[in-house]
Amino acid sequence: MKSVAVYCGSSSGNKEAYTQQAREMGRELARRGLTLVYGGGCVGLMGTIADAVLAEGGKVIGVIPGFLADKELAHKGCTELHVVETMHQRKLLMADLADGFVAMPGGFGTLEELFEVLTWAQLGLHGKPVGLLNTLGFYDALLALLDHMSGEAFLRAENRDQVLQHANAAALLDAMQAYQPLRLEKWLTPETT
Repeated sequence: MKSVAVYCGSSSGNKEAYTQQAREMGRELARRGLTLVYGGGCVGLMGTIADAVLAEGGKVIGVIPGFLADKELAHKGCTELHVVETMHQRKLLMADLADGFVAMPGGFGTLEELFEVLTWAQLGLHGKPVGLLNTLGFYDALLALLDHMSGEAFLRAENRDQVLQHANAAALLDAMQAYQPLRLEKWLTPETT
């Protein structure tokens, strides 16, 4: 793993711990020589993690659609900044540039990006690790929903287990670096439930 796409809020949330963990994730990426691939903004948790990577001398690749460049204030300090036309192009380029994916706290966009790469992994389109930085239990309810989906036979337990999670950046990155991709059919049948 040489690069990690991080999905997170263009807001900072209402607890200082979210910002602190974004800084720690950025520092940890830089310490390990991992390139940050992210949404290209300089505000919210997006800006915090990019600033932290850059402050440690790390590499940051931002990918932002032109129509958001002004709203999210494109980060001028990125090592590379790609301005694309659409959200679809943004997500595809980020996925192509990344060897792993992390979702930190965020909103609709963060979840949408997370579930897209999880779906691609489930379908065998990539074998890259996907993790949640579960700051202050932010993703506990989502993890419970995934357990429920698995219990109701809409999601294989093995696919549910592909979602790595930890409250600590270093521990999450350790798990991601040790990850071995899973290869199995997505579709559940009465015989496999």
